Parts: sequence; C-alpha cells; structure tokens
Amino acid sequence: MSDTRITAPTAAPGEKLTGPASYFPSIEKTYGKPIQQWIDLTVAELSAGKKHMEVVSMLKNDHAMGHGHANAVVAFVRSHLP
Repeated sequence: MSDTRITAPTAAPGEKLTGPASYFPSIEKTYGKPIQQWIDLTVAELSAGKKHMEVVSMLKNDHAMGHGHANAVVAFVRSHLP
C-alpha cells in the first residue's frame, strides 16, 4: 500500500462539498462504506501504477460502483496526489 494518505473532506454544518467530493455523501449511502475506505483503495491502486480508467473499471467491476461515483472518487484522489 502507498505511504500517501489523502483524507476525506468534511463539510461544515450548512456547507456543501463541491466538485467530485459532492458525490461522497451519496457514495457512502449507496455502497454502505465510508468514503475514506474508497479513497484509500483508490490511492493504493493509483500508487501501484494503474491508470484513471483502470481504477474506475475496478471500482465498477469489483465493487458494483456506478460509473459516475467511481469516476468521482478517482478524480478526487488524482487531484490530491503529489
């Protein structure tokens, strides 16, 4: 696993997350796992050299995640990688 740690964003009360993170509440509700778990998995996959769409496909095929949700997680992580 990668040494890179990207933490899930939090919104202040009354504030909404924007960009790819705006999908995160729906992802948690739909798939029943905390967004941090999806972020950590995505960091590991990208750090192992997989490309954006390879990770999107893995999330879809191995975890039954919808395309938009999978793409949002990967896009968020990629935007925060060094």
